[in-house]
Order: sequence, then C-alpha cells, then structure tokens
Amino acid sequence: MKPYLRYQVVFGLALLIACVGGCKNRGSANKTADKTDATTNTNRTTSTTNATSATSTTTTPMDVASKYNIVGTNPGGGSYKGTLEVLAHGDVYQFRWNAGTQYDGVGVANGNVVAAAFANGTNGKGCGVIDYDIKGDGTLDGKWGYWGVNDSGSEKATRTSGSALEGVYDATGKNPDGKEYKATLTVEPAGSLYRFSWSNNTEGVGIKQGNNVAVGIGGSRCGFVAYQIKSDGTLDGIWGGYGGDKTGTEKATKQ
Repeated sequence: MKPYLRYQVVFGLALLIACVGGCKNRGSANKTADKTDATTNTNRTTSTTNATSATSTTTTPMDVASKYNIVGTNPGGGSYKGTLEVLAHGDVYQFRWNAGTQYDGVGVANGNVVAAAFANGTNGKGCGVIDYDIKGDGTLDGKWGYWGVNDSGSEKATRTSGSALEGVYDATGKNPDGKEYKATLTVEPAGSLYRFSWSNNTEGVGIKQGNNVAVGIGGSRCGFVAYQIKSDGTLDGIWGGYGGDKTGTEKATKQ
C-alpha cells in the first residue's frame, strides 16, 4: 500500500517478540516514495499532522476487521486507490493493502483510533506500532504491537522535562509475554512529524492528531498510518514514513 517501502524486509521473527524493552530495532531512513497506483491529481495538497479531530478515548475500540476500498494521496503528491483487508489476530490486527503493490502490516486499536505499521510484500516482518493517548498532565499512555505476534504490549511514559509533546520521558511497559521493562524516551519534532528515541536503541516516527500520537517502528522498511474510526466504520487516515516530514492521506470505506 504505502509508497516509500522500496527496501526488502530481511529481519526474522526474532525481532517481533522482544518489544520496546529490547526488540525494537533502530532504523534511520533518508527516502520516501509514492504509492505505485499514483495515477491522478499529482499536485494534490498533502495533509499535515496537526489535525484536531482524531482523539483516542478509553471506550472499547470498534472492531475494524473488514474489507475496504481505499483512496488516498501520497506525501509527495499524486493519488492512488486500491483495497484493504483487516484481519483480527488476538489483541492486534493484520492489515493487507493492494494498491498496485502489496503491503502487509500490524495494527492496534486504541479508542477511536487504529494505528498500523507495514512493509512492502506479503508480510510485515520487523514492523511495529505504538499508539498513545496524551493525558492532561502530558503522560503518554500507549498500546503497541509487532507483526507476527498476536498479543499486544503496553507502555506508559511520564515526562520529566520539556513541554507539549516534545521532551524527555521515563517509560515503563509490559511485553506481550508479560515481562516488564523500563527505558528513557526522547521526543523531538521532525517537520510535521515527531521522532521518538528510546534508550534501548529503538527509534520511531510519530503522527500527532489531537490528544493521540501514533508511532511507527522498524526503520526505513516500515511505514505507518493512523486512522480515525468513524461512526459508520469508515477509516480516515494520515500516513508517512522515515526520512520525510510530509504525510499522505487515506480513506478506507467498507465494501
């Protein structure tokens, strides 16, 4: 589905079970690209990530497992269309896109937001995603998952310095296997996105919408998307990747 994923996924399933406490891989990227089905309106305006409508709540997430038709725009301009299938796997979801090229990823639902990380091809090995609620005191309360693991993990990050989303945090969390971990998290602006760096040599890129921020993990081979779940089941998304400061949009309508 997403465009900048020109690198082959080469990491094994061992990356998928260690979590933020040790399995997230640092990845730096210097390129993004466009989706392969970008056939029209190449001068469309890209979306920024300061939208105020998407917020996560503490209510039970709506089940997003379904088949969808998608239309979207690329970060660098151009539009695309295709299909998306979302499959439930325990506490997480598998996302399968086809927009001229196949993409596969893992998603977690958090209130009225579902966030996913994905890679080019028929699997999303090495990709992970964490979605945080931003609390009134600045605390980040997150749920995360890795491709190939059916259980989700959790993380809470308390800011020790900085303001708004930017700053340094003490993070504590739990892996899908129940093991707990601690790390220092630093959040810095990166254009319209945010760079997340954990002290365990893990990096991610985040999209902030209102009081929610979705972070993709896995380096240049992985993209990420944050959808607001509408009351009619439509998914209204913003997506991006490493190495860029722009975002694209995607709307998924149930078939």
